[in-house]
Amino acid sequence: MLLAALVAVVVAAVGLFAFSKVDWPAFTSSNVTQAVTTVLQVVCIAVIGIAVLMFRAQKAERFAKLLSWAGLSGFVTTTLGLPLAATTLYLHGVSVDQQFRTEYLTRLTDSAALHDMTYVDLPPYYPAGWFWVGGRVANLLGMDGWEAFKPYAIGSLAVVAVVALVLWTKLIRRDWAVVAALAVTAVVLAYNSPEAYGAVVNLLIPPVLILAWGALDRPGAQRFAGAGAVLGTGLFLGFAATVYTLYLGFTAFAVTLMAVVAAVLAARAQNSWKAALGPLIRLAAIAVISGLVALIVWAPYLIKALSGATAESGTAMHYLPDSGAVLPFPMLKFSLVGALCMLGTVWLISRFLFSRRARALGIGVISVYLWALLSMTVTVAGTTLLGFRLEPVLIALLAAAGVFGFFEFAGWIVLATSENPRVKAVLVALGVIGTIAFAQNIPQVLAPDIAVAYSDTDGNGERGDKRPPGAEANYADIDRIIREQLGREPHDLVVLTADIGFLSFYPYFGFQGLTSHYANPLADFRARAELIKKWSELDTSDELIAALDSAPWRAPDAFVFRQGADGYTLRLAEDVYPNDPNVRRYTVTFPKELFGSPQFTVTEQGPFVVVTRTGASRPG
Repeated sequence: MLLAALVAVVVAAVGLFAFSKVDWPAFTSSNVTQAVTTVLQVVCIAVIGIAVLMFRAQKAERFAKLLSWAGLSGFVTTTLGLPLAATTLYLHGVSVDQQFRTEYLTRLTDSAALHDMTYVDLPPYYPAGWFWVGGRVANLLGMDGWEAFKPYAIGSLAVVAVVALVLWTKLIRRDWAVVAALAVTAVVLAYNSPEAYGAVVNLLIPPVLILAWGALDRPGAQRFAGAGAVLGTGLFLGFAATVYTLYLGFTAFAVTLMAVVAAVLAARAQNSWKAALGPLIRLAAIAVISGLVALIVWAPYLIKALSGATAESGTAMHYLPDSGAVLPFPMLKFSLVGALCMLGTVWLISRFLFSRRARALGIGVISVYLWALLSMTVTVAGTTLLGFRLEPVLIALLAAAGVFGFFEFAGWIVLATSENPRVKAVLVALGVIGTIAFAQNIPQVLAPDIAVAYSDTDGNGERGDKRPPGAEANYADIDRIIREQLGREPHDLVVLTADIGFLSFYPYFGFQGLTSHYANPLADFRARAELIKKWSELDTSDELIAALDSAPWRAPDAFVFRQGADGYTLRLAEDVYPNDPNVRRYTVTFPKELFGSPQFTVTEQGPFVVVTRTGASRPG
């Protein structure tokens, strides 16, 4: 597995480096990168096809492994790297959700300590695993966090796709494993890759569920049989806990449901309730292993929360778009992925009672729908379970099932036609054509996210589409102003600003986060917002200075405002769930007179106003 990951790292690094050396036109204004992407995708699929043929012929299997690893990692690198080759930003740029993700990576690039992305003196609430590794990679390469986001996201997807392939080969025959890994990778790239840290977990969910069923359903096995599967499942759940909490919750729910089913089957088979203890004991072992791994990133937050620090309930689950109010049925879409999901659905239903793979994936699919129904049900309690975010997982599970369905149904057709070589050729051709057709359309599925990556202004003050940059081009000067006036490094300073993109590029701590949905519960987002409002309503500089000094949290060392007609403005946000959109923006205006004291230095920079407090206290 380590060798496979190394091959993926090399392929991704070489590919991205090669792409960066060509002066590509923007994806949004030219079809050149789409054309070259298609060519290289076909090459990668051909390499993967050769590996499949070699596995089927049982010839040079070590070389076939290398081909499959290189082909799959090359497919990921090409599919994402080439359409983004003319921009420094990843999918969806540094807008909305990507702002806080980039901010997180910037924070953990600046320091290896587990720290909240925004708030000073707080441990992280959002799992830091993916971002911590990315931060260490960026630091090692001497890159800024925002600059490393794109290559790290693509590289991590390539590596995990290959790791998933290795896991598949341990569970099923190798030729099927390669095709299943390619199918899952393709749909995850199409429907989950903008959220790269979630996608790396999703790539592993289908094979892990099969592994988990092997760990839990072992009728007549010895006491320690399946220990490896128990360990593997526990390690995956622990990994998920360090990376993406929602997918952890879903997978843990699915594994628990598996344990219940396995316990019932064992009790019925042996006609004794004691037989049900085996699966439940294995489930407990999985929980212990995953919990220990999870503590790697969760321990600081738990210690802080248990030490008496006040924690809000949080609003991370306060989101219900229209897609979250209905059940997803991707198998009914008139498209290639719809056809593959329908094939997978038919296979799961027809083989559920007879195939361990079908039962494992089927329980996973059932779990998605149960989770979605629970998510809709708990809306009456004022929250959700974000069930709509599991649709990429559902598609990945059905895609894997679709591959198995294609192989098994194709085998029946071949047998029914007396192994007619022309029938075999037609079936292979259909599979290859469908694979290429779907693969070449992935950049078009991602086109809106790619467009934002080209239209957003990056940390160098440039846009990938070469058009005039936005106000964000002033961020470098704002950073210079703050450094010169306060004489301290960004990680020693707290800035109050509504332009969170500034914190995405420079590792200043923020006094307030982007929205309450991404804010650390220990930070008390609502109380901070109320305090900012009160500050803006004060009458004199002395009152503001006194209010800053008496704040329950460390006060801002600097303010970055926007120019307004009546003063200096901050555009803040509040949670308005159950409304959709779930965020309301409102403006807070600070009168210019509040900063008339000699303690404040006011500097105008483009549309921004930078206010530094020369008498601000140092951290600690």
